[in-house]
Amino acid sequence: MKIEEYIASLPPSIISGEQVQLLDDSIREILKFAEVGKDDVFYHLGCGTGNGLAVAEEFCVRKAVGVDIDPEKISDAQGMIARKNLKNSVVRCEDILNTDMSDATVVLFWFSDTSITEKMLDRFSSLGQGCKIITIFDPLPGILPSRVSFPYILHQTPLKQAKTLRDQLIAVFDTECIDFTTAWEFAERYTKAVGSPDAGNDRFLTILQTMMIWINARKLGLSCTDEIPPAVQSYIEILRNFFGIEVKHLIE
Repeated sequence: MKIEEYIASLPPSIISGEQVQLLDDSIREILKFAEVGKDDVFYHLGCGTGNGLAVAEEFCVRKAVGVDIDPEKISDAQGMIARKNLKNSVVRCEDILNTDMSDATVVLFWFSDTSITEKMLDRFSSLGQGCKIITIFDPLPGILPSRVSFPYILHQTPLKQAKTLRDQLIAVFDTECIDFTTAWEFAERYTKAVGSPDAGNDRFLTILQTMMIWINARKLGLSCTDEIPPAVQSYIEILRNFFGIEVKHLIE
């Protein structure tokens, strides 16, 4: 099975990030990275059961707003807000494409579905001067990040267009030479940030993300060599033989 077919076979909610709940520690890292404080209005788009709001209140935000389209998750979030007696948190059962976030100063946005990210780009562009939008792993389409602590990527309004996809990738990885070791390091950071504490280090996800980072870098002329490194060759075989996933066609 080609990797494109494998990804297409996954539930859309997994691809979009809708069914993945970020760990509290990961959200704390994100809010520290964004330098969130008492004057901020924090929006968590796709908030799930609302743990991000509880973490945001640890940072004494002026207001924390969670938005999710799933009524059951919103109900759970409302219960959590009541149990923890969160004074500055609210949740909305709304589509993020329509919700009012005009007062936002910090937005956490973890969606990879291009039909969503491209539509949200105009909405983010209209937010107030200096608003911070944090994504995970992928930058906003066609936008240069303001700061990166991979896998967390911060964009700040007014958003700055990237001239090319290559320029965007260099801004994210801060290098023009991505070898296998670099790709693995960044993939592992992502796995640790989004993984479950009960799952340990999800090696399969790390392998998959490593290969995609290196392949994309090679396509854009950012791999350190024109030859396929032995480690990449080995993991091509591992993906094929143990997981039935073919990626070699992407580099031929």
